[in-house]
Amino acid sequence: MRLSVIVPVYNMALDDRLKWCLDSLVGQTLDPKEYEIIAVDDASTDDSVKIMEEYDRLYDHFHLIRSPENRHQGGAKNLGLKMAKGDWIGFVDADDWIVPDYYERLLTRAEETGADMAGCDYQLTDKHSWEKGRHVSGNREDQAGLLDEAKYRSLVLDAGSLVVKIYKRHIIFGEGGEGSDIFPEHIFYEDNAVACTWMLRARRFEYIREPLYYYYQHDASTVHTLSRRNLEDRMEAGRIMLREARDKGYYEKYKNEIDYKFILLFYVNTLFSAMQAGKELKGAYGFAGRLLDEMRQILPDFQDNPYYRERIHPEEQKLIRMQMKSNLLFYSYYRALYFYRGIRKKLGI
Repeated sequence: MRLSVIVPVYNMALDDRLKWCLDSLVGQTLDPKEYEIIAVDDASTDDSVKIMEEYDRLYDHFHLIRSPENRHQGGAKNLGLKMAKGDWIGFVDADDWIVPDYYERLLTRAEETGADMAGCDYQLTDKHSWEKGRHVSGNREDQAGLLDEAKYRSLVLDAGSLVVKIYKRHIIFGEGGEGSDIFPEHIFYEDNAVACTWMLRARRFEYIREPLYYYYQHDASTVHTLSRRNLEDRMEAGRIMLREARDKGYYEKYKNEIDYKFILLFYVNTLFSAMQAGKELKGAYGFAGRLLDEMRQILPDFQDNPYYRERIHPEEQKLIRMQMKSNLLFYSYYRALYFYRGIRKKLGI
């Protein structure tokens, strides 16, 4: 089997979202005998299962797996990986879709160059159609080719989205290691926990600078949802990422890069997401304080990280210095600033 495509599915029947995804997968230009589609139902409560059962009946290369409990995308992906037979593995989110020759082009580029990982750009869109969305770069051309230490550092910092790539089996499972769970389960942001390891297992990366993947983003997307659960999952993904780097022995070599990824994921993004949630997040003051305490414990000198100094916006650095001095001062100042800017926006100033 040349390729396995894994699709985690949870309640995607509305507005034919799931059908858009599955139609684009079964309609690939690859010979159906060369690839398999593994759709994993993550205990959906809508008509998603009925839709997938129909595809399972119509297409020999389509396989449906059902999870007895909701394990989130990481758990669903793990179930799919246990069944995957392909030399190459890809992932597609159930509300996204791909151009007809998406996999043929990625596989051809990879196999012609001897790459073990290949990716492309994507189109960011808020509606299901073939209209062009916003072109977003998945990676950069200077990251492609035979990977050396400089390129590894770059890919650790800016891995890009895991769903707009295909991977040889050894990148996901390690050399000869199959059967164990790859992704953390029951949390969001599961890709963040494994991205560094996958980038460092690749030997050659090829990149097509065209948006071949349609990435659907809407108000209910995980990236837009500011619940305590999502914030805590983001923190947990950061902890797992850091632990994985230490356990697999590459933390010291790429310490600055991995520390920055942790700072951004665990602390900076979580802190300002919590503050922007406003009244939607009860106990935001205490949450911000506990977040700071853990950050100080794990990386007390994080403000000295060279990528933090270079990449974090100066205003955010200023606010973080304020929180380091007093969480109460930071919280009060931020709330006042947020209120003031909200008033100016309403008045059109």
